[in-house]
Amino acid sequence: MKSFAIIFIVLFSLVSHSQTISGKAYYESKTTIDMENFGNREMSEDMKKQMKERMKSFLEKTYILTFQGNESIYREEEKLEAETNGRGFGMMMSSFSAGDQYKNLQTNQLVEEREFFGKQFLVKDTIANLDWEIGKESKQIGQYLAIKATAKKQVDPNDMSMLRRRRDRDNEKKETEKAKDSTTAKDPLEELEIPKEVLVTAWFTPQIPVKNGPGEFAGLPGLILELNIDRTTILCSKIIINPKETETIQLPTKGKEVSREEYNKIVKEKTDEMRENFRNSGGRRNGGGRRFGG
Repeated sequence: MKSFAIIFIVLFSLVSHSQTISGKAYYESKTTIDMENFGNREMSEDMKKQMKERMKSFLEKTYILTFQGNESIYREEEKLEAETNGRGFGMMMSSFSAGDQYKNLQTNQLVEEREFFGKQFLVKDTIANLDWEIGKESKQIGQYLAIKATAKKQVDPNDMSMLRRRRDRDNEKKETEKAKDSTTAKDPLEELEIPKEVLVTAWFTPQIPVKNGPGEFAGLPGLILELNIDRTTILCSKIIINPKETETIQLPTKGKEVSREEYNKIVKEKTDEMRENFRNSGGRRNGGGRRFGG
């Protein structure tokens, strides 16, 4: 194993070439859910297995990061999907569809296409500059030596992959919940929450000196090969460096242009509407309220 000092000697000797590097990195993303603490605790093992299978297309994905100099496009690999059940968790997750995500490391620009309940949005934002702490721990990922770095990240309130069961509240609130009318429809989202902050662990390689990585993550002195965020792991499975035919990186243009703050407000209003409709209908399936633009 190379020493930490030698790693950075190699790093700084390669940095001058980073602007000329282009390529593609393929990432496998997998999110796990604790079925013991998700939804109905009385679910049979067979029901849990069926639910896991239905959620697989949302929780296991393949992405491609195409990078050239300071610019990159991150998109989900196209593949045929079986039709998903349009109810409950499946309906909610399928309503959040992410398209191409563009990053410009020089201008700190982040632009991503989003589809929400059939309406296209073009979300404009800036790249989050995480306060990365580079450690001395390293490991081998494929043919590359990777170095560990960690940072705290504020979570997007619309990141449904971060949904988790709420922590137990104080006893008084538990007793209040028990006293509620049993005929009242229970909002399934009441038991779930999205954390405000998570620890991000990244493994980057100075052997590919581009300050890029999957999704919105960037800023380390080498390509990020692995990310661990809460229950999600993103692992690079294939890298093509300086291919003979380079793909032109273009800024996404599909959708209504909105800021991150505006998009989050739109999603919150629609989600609140769905929850209110659910309560008013006694938990019965309905059309999900008014449509956008209607």
